[in-house]
Amino acid sequence: MSRFLIACGGTGGHLSPGIALAEGLNARGHETTLLISHKKVDARLIGKYPQLRFERIPGAPFSLNPAGFCRFVWRQSQSLWFSARLIRAWRPGVIVGFGGFTTAGIIVVAALFRRPVALHEANRVPGRAIRLLGGLARRVYLPQGVQLGGARRAGVRHVGLPVRREITRLPHEEARRRLGLNPEQKVLVVFGGSQGAAPLNNWVRERQGRLAEEGIQTYCVTGLGKGGAEVREYRTGSGEQVRSVSVPFCDDVATLLSAADLVVSRAGAGTIAELIRCATPAILVPFPQAADNHQWANARFFEQQGGGLVVDQRFINGLDREVCDVIFNDWLLRKFRANLQRMDRANSLELILDDLEMLALPAGMPAPDAPASSPGIRTGTE
Repeated sequence: MSRFLIACGGTGGHLSPGIALAEGLNARGHETTLLISHKKVDARLIGKYPQLRFERIPGAPFSLNPAGFCRFVWRQSQSLWFSARLIRAWRPGVIVGFGGFTTAGIIVVAALFRRPVALHEANRVPGRAIRLLGGLARRVYLPQGVQLGGARRAGVRHVGLPVRREITRLPHEEARRRLGLNPEQKVLVVFGGSQGAAPLNNWVRERQGRLAEEGIQTYCVTGLGKGGAEVREYRTGSGEQVRSVSVPFCDDVATLLSAADLVVSRAGAGTIAELIRCATPAILVPFPQAADNHQWANARFFEQQGGGLVVDQRFINGLDREVCDVIFNDWLLRKFRANLQRMDRANSLELILDDLEMLALPAGMPAPDAPASSPGIRTGTE
């Protein structure tokens, strides 16, 4: 049995794969502690997982604003002190970081203490934290075809994002009944997102009546602090009732994705991984202010693999036409779903678990930097 620290807080896109990893490690008999931020999104999500151990680590995102920069320096200094005490007390075998401001302090201290470090980057453009810390890691997990300057080639593994075990596809009809939706009508799900939510939320509010006239039910997850729950009833030209739902947060993503014929969403790596797992076609609208425009790179790869389409936010006024063209094209939806199922063939979680267990082996055991033999994972030396 080994102990693992998993730094994954700050956003749902970091926290969800961290939870998936902790669940997998615990199932194999290991101990885990997940390091999260003090943000509301973390507190909201972890309430579903009382069986897991969480610690809130100090931290703040980098900012060029003078006040923001001072807060960043102060909170990251607190993070270093917190991390040193935690590693001394808990003595983890491996420290895993998923990027973001919760990762930096614990990874730096782990390297100083000569503890094995593993980093996971889910986006097709590595984030600032992963780029800066990659040279300290013995393992760096990257998407297929993505490289990271400064990382040791022998330590790079190309593998996807771990997905929580609860994210599995349900039958369409069952999922819709759970959500109070009509099983016979088309369903469009919209994820407003934690960042840049306003354009997609506003688009739904302005178009939900028009979409209802076409017989399309809408279910929008607006994001915490961006409006309360609301249910509206519309009617088609033939008098058929159509429902439009808005909620600030969704605790059951698998049911929601299983109910959808089509999703409109930002292009975060975590959302894309869940779309793939549930084989749900999507129109992605990348957040244009995302760091290094990484969401555009994610979305383009998703489209190239045949999972759906990409719409630039500048053309959001034409999004309803794209939605109608896709959602009523059953042949195209079947094609998208088949491509998504093909994309989900490799079990990323199991591949990472096997590799982390090797990394945690005591000194004198087979070298953890030896290329993995599993056919589903590629090393940086290939």
